[in-house]
Amino acid sequence: MDYSLLAKKYNTPLYVYDFDYIQAQYNKIKKEFQARKSLVCYALKANSNLSLLKFMAELGAGFDCVSIGEVKRALLAGAKNYKIIYSGVGKSDEEIKEALNLDILMINLESDEEMKRVENIAKELGKKARISIRVNPNVDPKTHPYISTGLSKNKFGVSLNKARLMYLYAHKSEFLEPVGVHFHIGSQLTDLTPVIEAARIVSELLRELRALDIDIKFFDIGGGVGIKYENEEEPDLYSYAQGILAALGGQDATIVCEPGRFLVGNAGVFLTKVLYEKINDTKDGSHKRFVIVDGAMNDLIRPSLYEAFHEIKALKDGQKELCDVVGPICESGDFLGKDISLPKLENGDILVVKSAGAYGFSMSSNYNSRNRAAEVALQNGTDRLIRKRESFDDLIKNEKEFI
Repeated sequence: MDYSLLAKKYNTPLYVYDFDYIQAQYNKIKKEFQARKSLVCYALKANSNLSLLKFMAELGAGFDCVSIGEVKRALLAGAKNYKIIYSGVGKSDEEIKEALNLDILMINLESDEEMKRVENIAKELGKKARISIRVNPNVDPKTHPYISTGLSKNKFGVSLNKARLMYLYAHKSEFLEPVGVHFHIGSQLTDLTPVIEAARIVSELLRELRALDIDIKFFDIGGGVGIKYENEEEPDLYSYAQGILAALGGQDATIVCEPGRFLVGNAGVFLTKVLYEKINDTKDGSHKRFVIVDGAMNDLIRPSLYEAFHEIKALKDGQKELCDVVGPICESGDFLGKDISLPKLENGDILVVKSAGAYGFSMSSNYNSRNRAAEVALQNGTDRLIRKRESFDDLIKNEKEFI
């Protein structure tokens, strides 16, 4: 694909997603669980563009949502309500009510207090709420602390003991129907051994619950399967799936997995245009090179937030020297990459920031009153716009009437 032509056609900053790659990734993970009942629920938080969601729905995917807005996005894009899971620590009463009225597959509970709120709201509506409980197996996922979710010090889920009590309560409730058990220990996992260890722990809970005639139908192993950004090893999906199946020990349950980054991360690139170069003198007499581009931390915050690495390539050749690639935002943390080896660059040159399909646009903002980027899909050799670039009028439309 000629990214320079796309940058010229759609301008920059620009997100570009390869839908053919996404389909191949979906088929990979679906294939590994094909011997058992399974449901691949795409995690919207990675990238929630409506055209992408429509594409995922057409492939047969379900959806893992962590806000009622994500639930409604999935439905608008053509998702089946019985393939939608609603998770998240802090659901408001109105959001719970809306989810119950939308009759989705299940609401994933994160606390005893939340269970009581769901029960009361279901009672008010005269409905029976299908629920799952997120169990915290206290397994170290060995990932960045900001995206670790399976330890007791994290805010997510409940202990095994608490989960047992919650399931017993729900089983006796007239307005709760426990149908699933769920865990998710973290994101960007390239060593999937901790996930399999967690599956063994939660599988024992499943066995206990069924012995008590609590009919759990869905064994949700969460997401977190990582991708290669720099030097990581690609996860072995076959071993992953076989480990999960072995952990279940022959128990008949639909396996639910919730990949996000794995499906879309390396399907996307972020294109940004060079504005100019800048050389600063340092105290020791050396020089510091900066390449200033039109993309910024508001467009792609992962490098600033996590010190995450994204490979950056120039669409030109030449002798390379180290530089920091930085944006126009008034923050020292506004960078896309540090100590990147790039050739001499001039105004209008295009840089390609790789592995930007997940948590790129979905975490973008309007900081410094910057308009968010456009998004483009590539499919079967053609490109199409799937989100217009924001305008200044878009930025102020909810405020203008009040001045």
